[in-house]
Amino acid sequence: MLDVTAAGVIERVNDAARELLTGACPGVPLARAAPAWLAQAHRAVAGGRARPGTGPAHGPVGERVFEAHALRADADRVEWWLLDVTGHRRAAEALRAEREWTGFLVEASRELTSSLNLDRCLEVTARLAARHLADAALVITPMVGRRHRVTVCDPHGRVVREDLGVDARTVPGLEGALRGYPPVPARWIDPARAPGWVVREGFGTIGSAVVMTLPGHGLPAGALVLLRRRRQQSFAPREEVFARLFAAWAGAAISVARMYAEQAAITETLMAELLPPVELRVNGAEVAARYRPAGVTELVGGDFYDVHPAAGSGREALVVLGDVAGKGLEAAVLTGKIRNTLHALLPMADDHHRILERLNDVLLAREHPTRFVTLVLASVAACGPRVALRVTSAGHPAPLILRNDGRVEAVEATGTLIGLLDSITSTTQDVLLDPGETCLLYSDGIIEARGGPCGDELFGEERLCERLCDCAGMPADAVAERVQMLASQWVGGGEHDDMAVVAITAPRGERA
Repeated sequence: MLDVTAAGVIERVNDAARELLTGACPGVPLARAAPAWLAQAHRAVAGGRARPGTGPAHGPVGERVFEAHALRADADRVEWWLLDVTGHRRAAEALRAEREWTGFLVEASRELTSSLNLDRCLEVTARLAARHLADAALVITPMVGRRHRVTVCDPHGRVVREDLGVDARTVPGLEGALRGYPPVPARWIDPARAPGWVVREGFGTIGSAVVMTLPGHGLPAGALVLLRRRRQQSFAPREEVFARLFAAWAGAAISVARMYAEQAAITETLMAELLPPVELRVNGAEVAARYRPAGVTELVGGDFYDVHPAAGSGREALVVLGDVAGKGLEAAVLTGKIRNTLHALLPMADDHHRILERLNDVLLAREHPTRFVTLVLASVAACGPRVALRVTSAGHPAPLILRNDGRVEAVEATGTLIGLLDSITSTTQDVLLDPGETCLLYSDGIIEARGGPCGDELFGEERLCERLCDCAGMPADAVAERVQMLASQWVGGGEHDDMAVVAITAPRGERA
């Protein structure tokens, strides 16, 4: 406690104040014995510019912080009580910092988990680190093909991605961070040793740096390098702790994004083998196809088609359309196996029945032969201006022949389905197409499409034949598109099975 006159002279001081302010004695001017902030507060109260009790003044005394509360003893004297609030201030500052860091981690979690794109995840990590933890940040992923992917965010928030063939040993602590070792304390890192690929143009001189691992699932997801300019404060131990927390969040997100990218690449590679062929070339005939899987998000299913060009001059091309029981991924996997088997059996393509027998044996040899397939095989060869077909069905809907006069004929080729019985039967029919005439192969998803005005009526073979009459003289691509469109319009937005259509047309004029 201090009693100070309006003129600023100390009149009375207790022992605690004398111990705190070593020069505080009666008769000594307050400005000489006390910090400037307290002397200034006294002048404001004594001069009437501040009223006692309206709020304490505060400031440092040595290494501690005090509040000074003024009480007006009389008109010429002010009584000052000093209260040590160092602990309270530090606790409040720690709480504020904790809230800021918590808010940052919440923001980081939200942004890092908002996308499974690996490049975006690396970019977000670098940008958040540069914005909240340092002046610039680098995210460095493990080496792939002797190169590291480096994502840099500069002090202006600009992000650059590069693939660099750099030596991690040139950055103190980086090699260990990429291997998942504990981080090296910032005070152990000499910023002057940072190579040019770390310190980008315009950054200036590095004042301090932190290098830490980005923990992943089992293996490190990469390393995080934080840079501060010389004029900024060095990384405090508490800041390094929060940086490691952020690195843990970021590493997990990067690891998940990388795993997703790898799985997507694997899926894309495998899916490429299951997708219907794009090139449909047969010498002497037009071939077109359309495919619509049962699921909106699916690319493949149980229906499939393939076009195998003739092995040489005078040989037949082979067109295949099939329907595996079921739909979705399981049916698609069996579809891929059947397509590969048929491709291996192409040397015996002249004998449809033999191909079907071998395929039946393969499917029955599976450990759990619970799925079967229906097939139609069409061998195609030019016969002057016409196209000659040999058509064999294995439990499949009968192919349709569209004549130039609009008549539609069913090919009476019958047979048993494949993959269910030990022995099979099949018949092969010969068909000749005049120029402009079409043979239509289709899966049961077309005729069993359920919809129409009432929503539950089958499209049916009869309706297909009626609509096909209107396609007389159309090229193969137009016929396939028309049939697929009619079936799709019939089901509308309702559920449906896989739909596949292949049109084989004898071209008009010069042959394809």
